[in-house]
Amino acid sequence: MNPNNPNPTTTHFGYTQVPLQEKKHLVAQVFDSVATKYDLMNDLMSFGFHRLWKQFTIELAGAQAGNYILDLAGGTGDLAAKFATRVGQTGQVVCADINANMLQVGRERLLNRGIVINYAQVNAETLPFTDNTFDIITIAFGLRNVTHQETALASMLRVLKAGGKVLILEFSELSLKWLKPGYDIYSFKILPQLGKLITNDADSYRYLAESIRMHPNQETLLQMMQQVGFERCDYHNLNSGIVALHRGYKL
Repeated sequence: MNPNNPNPTTTHFGYTQVPLQEKKHLVAQVFDSVATKYDLMNDLMSFGFHRLWKQFTIELAGAQAGNYILDLAGGTGDLAAKFATRVGQTGQVVCADINANMLQVGRERLLNRGIVINYAQVNAETLPFTDNTFDIITIAFGLRNVTHQETALASMLRVLKAGGKVLILEFSELSLKWLKPGYDIYSFKILPQLGKLITNDADSYRYLAESIRMHPNQETLLQMMQQVGFERCDYHNLNSGIVALHRGYKL
């Protein structure tokens, strides 16, 4: 439960407080709206940097042949596709997402590239996998959309093998404060207009900008990971903290 929220029956959807049970449906509407243009918008929003952030995640994951990997909030399959080339035929990659439209777009995209992996529509808070299944779990730009983040982290820990690791790539808090005014203008003025132009949906991208500001900062997320039982936790700031990559182990 968020200590900053005195009412446990509500949670934040961007800057708006909504009933707990409604957030999942509201987030689903956002990604239903943007699914077909998700990759294009990622390139435009990040000026292509999201590809470098995801590649850094792949390298830090250190996947090897035979590994079992779960890519949560896998969306259109960017990370899953790269992992598939590393685990080989003896390994397994599961691209998982709560949104069926995102999974469908990702599946078609990867099949067109000749990449065959496994797909699962799941809620990160209640992962339907047995204990100690995966060597690596990744979640890129998805944790901030989860209603009960501590519950999701605990669920990830449960399905990790001993010695396994989780990697959480997410927008975070700028370390260079002088960048903040320009970043805010981009997030709340330019980004929604891009969304309107490309997807005819400014509101969804306004929510995405707000959800970034509501997400726990680097140190808070690190403490959350430690509290649920992850060990040797650390993080790397990327592009001055616009994005952070957190890592934790199950030991």
